[in-house]
Amino acid sequence: MTNAPLRLTGNPEADQLLTDDDNALLIGMVLDQQVPMEKAFSGPLVIAQRMGGIFDVAKIAAMSEQDFVALCSERPAIHRFPAAMAKRIHQVCLVLTDKYDAQAANLWNQARSGEELRANLAGLPGFGADKAAIFTAVLGKRRGVNPDGWRIAAGYYGEPDTYRSVADIVDDDSLQKVRETKRSVKAARKAAPSDIDGSASQNEA
Repeated sequence: MTNAPLRLTGNPEADQLLTDDDNALLIGMVLDQQVPMEKAFSGPLVIAQRMGGIFDVAKIAAMSEQDFVALCSERPAIHRFPAAMAKRIHQVCLVLTDKYDAQAANLWNQARSGEELRANLAGLPGFGADKAAIFTAVLGKRRGVNPDGWRIAAGYYGEPDTYRSVADIVDDDSLQKVRETKRSVKAARKAAPSDIDGSASQNEA
């Protein structure tokens, strides 16, 4: 099955890597926090370019954490917080290498249900409940990974015909709609601070 083209970064080369490489897409999701979406999902291409042109999970896992932090901190840094995010990426790559033969696709191909898929994602470093639900929606809507109950497992983000997360972005128009939704959600939370439990950080589109 050919993956549907992704348009998340405004950079055709970065988008092509995300389209072709499940590992790159997963790591883009790791980075999608406290920076614009375009910056986050461009990170895997920057890492690949600094490692000889290939995004290699096993090679990242084999590097020392210190060396990988240095690579990610080169200017331009891959993230607003390059050291912290480099450590998190390194940890995720270690898990992928140890448990999934260095292939992110094995994580979701082994899932027999949407709930198991979300649980597998939630077991990764840096994947809280919110991020795991969003990426379950990304896989279901953009990758055709549709185990039974995946929309229920993705919750709010899995509902069809909505513009709530990166899972719903296919072009510039949908990107703007997702941003509008996020602004509305943030405004509502500021108006009702007692409703915020602090358990899930919001990713930036």
